[in-house]
Amino acid sequence: MNKRRIVLITGATGGIGKAAATAMAKRDYIVIIHGRNEEKTRQVAIEIQKISGNKNVDWIIGDLFLLAEVRKIATNFKKKYDRLDILINNAGGIMGKKRENTSEGIEKTIAINLLAPFLLTGLLLDLLEKSDEGRIINVSSNSHQLNANPDFKDLELKNNYTPLRAYGNVKLFLIWISQTLSEKLILLNTNNPTVNTLHPGAISTNFGVNSDLGILLNIIGKIARPFLKTPEQGTETIIYLATSSEVKNISGKYFVKNKLANVSDKYYSKQNKELIWDYCLEKTKIQ
Repeated sequence: MNKRRIVLITGATGGIGKAAATAMAKRDYIVIIHGRNEEKTRQVAIEIQKISGNKNVDWIIGDLFLLAEVRKIATNFKKKYDRLDILINNAGGIMGKKRENTSEGIEKTIAINLLAPFLLTGLLLDLLEKSDEGRIINVSSNSHQLNANPDFKDLELKNNYTPLRAYGNVKLFLIWISQTLSEKLILLNTNNPTVNTLHPGAISTNFGVNSDLGILLNIIGKIARPFLKTPEQGTETIIYLATSSEVKNISGKYFVKNKLANVSDKYYSKQNKELIWDYCLEKTKIQ
């Protein structure tokens, strides 16, 4: 078995995903980048190979808005690899001011930011458990503190939807499911893989650029862009969680700027956290 560490990064054809993939390739990891468009993803992989001097940069294709596609990604990954050391669930996005469902009938914000990483992690968990030091890294956001306002009887916001509220909610839920998975693994007397979340900071990428957030937020976004972190700066905590020995045995935590940070407890209850886990199980039909 090839003992070079294997990392899969979703949403890695641009922004912090691409920057993280490049950084990991430079560290001589076997890097698999995920994207939706095959030609673009292949070109990015080749570009990262050239920049890093690492030929072990592979790619995998799938639309994470769709659970059926998430299953295909996992199946195709398992055809080529028998182990996974690091899973970085980076793909996500803020949607437009008009609420939209995927073709599978799920609100888009919750589909890509919550259900996709939940399902992909579940489907690849057996490969992560084969690693001698498996790590799951879920990219959350401080939007969970600033914008979350969940309705636990209407998780997909069929009523009173706004893009920032939907985004804040799913980033809170992502932290909760990460905590729950960590707790379940520890109950099984294993801390392998570990599961942690992070806020990467406000990054100058194409994130949200194509989303119509309404006139005011669109203008604010354009004004703020020059003052934001570069994608490379935004990967700092991702790379830290992926590579540092300092977090080898830490799981179920939330990080900002390479340090442990507090999660908003405004909407927390054991019942609410369990409700989100059960919702994800129900929607993904994962066992």
